[in-house]
Amino acid sequence: MRVVFLDYQSMKPEELDFERLASATSEFITHAATPPELVAERIQDFDVVILNKVKFERSHFEAAPDLKLILVSATGTDNLDKQAAVDHGVVVCNVTAYGTPSVSQHTLMLMLMTATQAERYRNDVRASRWSKSSMFCLMDYPIIDLEGRTLGIIGFGELGQAVGKLAGAFGMQVIVMARDGIEYTGNSERVSFDKLLEQSDFVSLHGLLTEQTQKMMNCDAFQKMKKGSFFINTSRGGLVDENALCDALESGHLAGAGLDVVTTEPPAEESRLLNCKHPNLVITPHSAWASLESRQRIVDILQANLEAFVEGAPINRVA
Repeated sequence: MRVVFLDYQSMKPEELDFERLASATSEFITHAATPPELVAERIQDFDVVILNKVKFERSHFEAAPDLKLILVSATGTDNLDKQAAVDHGVVVCNVTAYGTPSVSQHTLMLMLMTATQAERYRNDVRASRWSKSSMFCLMDYPIIDLEGRTLGIIGFGELGQAVGKLAGAFGMQVIVMARDGIEYTGNSERVSFDKLLEQSDFVSLHGLLTEQTQKMMNCDAFQKMKKGSFFINTSRGGLVDENALCDALESGHLAGAGLDVVTTEPPAEESRLLNCKHPNLVITPHSAWASLESRQRIVDILQANLEAFVEGAPINRVA
């Protein structure tokens, strides 16, 4: 199988072992990054395309008659036309469950940072405000305990469950959004979307971006959240109406927010979200997934997906 990886550098490959994956191919070609205008050219005559965030459209399937398999080095597949893949007989496989430890700990880190206002206190130490204090400590910004607070989780797959487990270790009550028409088993408390927003001190997103979930966190949703509550998103930026989030923060309705994803990545410098004046907004650069261990698991799963496809039994198939 001739394989091309279109955005190889997105994996920071110099830290990873690609030898076994490469040895499973007859040819393994990599491009650090691929702009939209070069996608069609670079996939010519290849059996397999590996991509992370490169957009793959119907025209690309039409331009690559030899293409048999697309391996996505991520869980989300909203960057490619899955119906076009089906129409052209191309199998699409993603990777799942690779970043659960990394993303779940990052989610709790964002919760802790907003609950303790750690970034603001750290900035004060750097600015010598502590050194100049008349007391032994600084207590300028409100700090709350996670214990006894309610965490509402939207999206309760492996990641959401891991976050719920960690939150439980902090003494939080965990509630989970129920989807209409589905019967649930297990011990998790399922509530409607509206009730989750109304009852939660923290709301954390862990669902996929689809046409149905796009901007599910809009003005109405933020207004239904408790005054003084916190919003966390380590899932997909497109789940959030960013203007509505800024409004909820700047009006004082929300006490803080922690984000690892935004709608357009990388964001423009003039982005309203990046320029939001709320002092308890913490934004990290889509780094929750990027531990060394998580990235190596991605490579290993890519290899497993490729070998399973060659054997006629593809795993992690999404199209």
